[in-house]
Amino acid sequence: MSITLHASRAFDLLSSRYSMLPALSLDGILHLEVKKKSYTSESFNAFIDTLLDNMNPFPQNNSVLIMDNASIRKSAELREMIEAR
Repeated sequence: MSITLHASRAFDLLSSRYSMLPALSLDGILHLEVKKKSYTSESFNAFIDTLLDNMNPFPQNNSVLIMDNASIRKSAELREMIEAR
C-alpha cells in the first residue's frame, strides 16, 4: 500500500515474498516451513510427506489431518500419500 502526501509521488519498495506453512496440534507446532515464494503442488506435497513422519496412526494423538479446500490440496497424488500412511 502506498501513502502519498499532497503533490508527492507514490512509490512502492520491491520486497521478497515468503510463505509460511505451519502444522499445529493441541500440543504445539508439529511441523513448520518458511520458504521464499509461493507453494506449488509439489512443494506442498513434500511438506505433507515430512509432516506425516511426525504424526501417529489413528486414534493416537496427532493422528488427524485437517486441511482447507484450496485447489493445491486436491491432487490424487496427495490423497494417495495420506491414505497410504
